[in-house]
This record gives sequence, structure tokens and C-alpha cells, in this order.
Amino acid sequence: MELKDFSYNLPEELIAQHPSLQRDSSRMMILQRERGKIDDCIFSQLPDFLQKGDVLVVNNSRVIPARLVGFKPTGASLEILLLTKKESTDSFQIWEALLRPAKRLRENDVIVLNANCEAKALKRISEKKWLLQFTCAGSFDDYLKNHGRAPLPPYIKRKKTSGHFEDDLERYQTIYAQNPGSIAAPTAGLHFSAEVMQALQAKGIPIAPITLHVGYGTFLPMEVSRVEDHVLEPEYFEINEEAAGAINSAGRVIAVGTTTTRTLECIADEKGLIKPQSGFTNLFIYPGHKFRRVNGLLTNFHLPQSSLFLLACAFAGTDFIKKSYQHAVDNRYLFYSYGDCMLII
Repeated sequence: MELKDFSYNLPEELIAQHPSLQRDSSRMMILQRERGKIDDCIFSQLPDFLQKGDVLVVNNSRVIPARLVGFKPTGASLEILLLTKKESTDSFQIWEALLRPAKRLRENDVIVLNANCEAKALKRISEKKWLLQFTCAGSFDDYLKNHGRAPLPPYIKRKKTSGHFEDDLERYQTIYAQNPGSIAAPTAGLHFSAEVMQALQAKGIPIAPITLHVGYGTFLPMEVSRVEDHVLEPEYFEINEEAAGAINSAGRVIAVGTTTTRTLECIADEKGLIKPQSGFTNLFIYPGHKFRRVNGLLTNFHLPQSSLFLLACAFAGTDFIKKSYQHAVDNRYLFYSYGDCMLII
């Protein structure tokens, strides 16, 4: 399959730069696969489209405030995106991180951050990826909590020199997030409010939390011409016994997000059953994939020629997804992380 065939035209003004005023006031498109039907509604109506026997599976990974701003020895500012913690002691932490811009940085250079914290460049891993050693007056975990920014994707614009973005720290996080470890939000879950959760409970719809820590691979463009040549970076997941039991007893499994979908499809056996376990997955789902466990998918609108867009095409059919995206553009839906969503059933 050619990657160029999985594209669409999106006006730039439809890329959401800020979250909706209320989480559950986002718009939601309903796609009925068998009938090829498209309906428009509001996310707060989600319980109306679920039925007895359904189980919602959510990703409860918590986004860490992984974006920092520092200054090179030249005085020029740069952005740091933390990727993977490699070592941690009482006096320092070593992280694999992305730097932008990374030109002219050399090994042993010191990057100065505010509030008595600095990062020493230990080793260049690739053009933009470095191994950094962070040393602070207090603990680096406390520094991140107080000074780290939400790791927003590049298409959401914020000024480097602006403040702490408290709104982003709250809204680029699901209300049920528990296990810290993601550097990108499982964005389909951003629409859930306490009121929607209560309505689901009142209707008897169980919610099964699993964990997949979303990594930098979610930002990476597919730099291949053939879809089959793309390789995803591994991401860590956990599913406990209680969640596995709820999922295995479901009439329909409604996956909240592509991360949840990939995790379930990675571990489901030929009968669609899953076992409690933890590990890493780099499952890449594209058209032709035979879904073993997921029966419905709640997902945001994704970038063209992205692995997430291809997953949606695999689940609902490429033609139907392209038709629905055109409907979204025509009806001024908002796209990407802070945008609206669709429920595919």
C-alpha cells in the first residue's frame, strides 16, 4: 500500500489550539460501519450510544510535564522534551531527550534551566536526541512538577518564553489518569467529564482501565512510501486481572483511543481473549488487520498519512473514513489532540 493514498486536505484553522470550554462539550461524530451512516452529536451524549453488555476500555496512563525550556552556553534558548528516564539518584537524573534546536551543542556543554537546575549534555544519540544529566537544588521530580510544561504536539503553538500553562497541564490529561509515564496524551479520553462517567455508571456500562505509556513515536511522521515498511517504536503496557476479566466478559469492547486499541489487539488470542500481563508493543495496525477484540472505537481526528489515521482506516474502511473526514471538514469539526472526536460502532 502507498502512504500517499492515506491523505486528506485540512484547512489550518480547523486544527484546535485550545481545549473546549467543557470537556464533554466537544462534538462527536457517530459512524455506523454496517450502514455507512454518519450522525452528528455532542460527546455528553455518549451513553446514549452504548448498550447493555458493552465495556469501555480506557488508557489510564498519566502524562508527565516533560517539556522544558533551557539556555545553551551561547545564550540561545532551546526546548527539551524528556523521552526516557535512564538513571535516577538522590542527586541527579539521566534522561534521553529531544532538543530543539540541537545544532552547535557539544558533549559536556551545560544547559541552564531556571530555579537552580541545569542539564549536562553527556552524549549525542542522533541529530536531535541527547543523553542529559539533570542536577537541581532539590529533587528533579519536584522541579518537573513545578516547572515542566505539558508535552503538547508541535501543531499546538505556544511561545517558549511564556509561563507554566496551568490550563494545558490540566486539560492535556484525562480525568482518570493514574500511572505516570506518557509524553503524549491518549487524546480520545480528554473528552470525559465526571458527569459522563456518572451517566455511564448509572446505565451500567463498566469501565476497564488499562495502561499504555504513550511515547515519542506518536509524534513521528511516517517517512516511508510503502505503508508496510513503517515500524513503530515499542511502548510499555499493563493490564491487570480485573480489567482482563471485564474485557473478556464484554458483549462489545469499546476502545477509547488508538493506544487502547493497539494494546488489546496486541495481546488478544485467536478467540479474542486476553490475559493479565505487562510488556511492550510496537503493533502497527493498518488496513488488512483482522480485529480480534475491539468492536467499537472512540477516537479523535488524526493527521493525514499517520499511523493513527491508518488504524482508523483499518477499523472502519478507508473510503468510509475519508468520507467521514470530509464531512468533518465541511461541518467545521476541530481536529487533532484538542479537537473533536468520532465514535465508530
